[in-house]
Amino acid sequence: MINKYSVIVFDLGNVLLPFNYEGTIHGLNEKAPGLGDHFVRYSKENRDILRKYERGDISDVEFLNNILSDLDNKISREEFVNYFSKVFTVNEKLVSLLPKLKEKYTLVLLSNTNSIHREYGWEDYEFLKYFDKLILSYQVNAVKPELKIYKSAEAFTQKPPQEHIFIDDVADYVEGAKKAGWDAVQYTGYDKLIADFKAKNIL
Repeated sequence: MINKYSVIVFDLGNVLLPFNYEGTIHGLNEKAPGLGDHFVRYSKENRDILRKYERGDISDVEFLNNILSDLDNKISREEFVNYFSKVFTVNEKLVSLLPKLKEKYTLVLLSNTNSIHREYGWEDYEFLKYFDKLILSYQVNAVKPELKIYKSAEAFTQKPPQEHIFIDDVADYVEGAKKAGWDAVQYTGYDKLIADFKAKNIL
């Protein structure tokens, strides 16, 4: 089988970096009784604000002012940023695959994320050096599954859509990539991804 891909595009959250807000909730509740639970309610009731923040439609200052006000200013900006950002762990098995893939493919990271998470949460991880480009939602003013964010990756790679394959844990974002003309697989675990890669002659 001929390998038709020249670009592998990875999602970040819950693929390369699993994340969990339980520590955030617990820390906020310890800071002030019920504060973590309040944060959970805010997140559920204000998904539009969180999405606008990821898209870059609102600034760090606007986002923080909004959420801290909703939390009755019971916590400082610095404390909230720390709790909000310390949510990531590294998928070591998948990260260990990157150097091998780098030998044959252009590697691109494509993520719905925000500048606080980048600066305080994951920017210093060593594995990022394997990526030729980071396509971040807040920088390109588009979020998955919007077509624009996939086209932003193509603008960097200068390769036709069919030479891109995308790995994401969210089915809607996988479908968004396919609508852009890419191949894509949903990430459900390392072993399944390896099987997908072998079936597509990537490994």
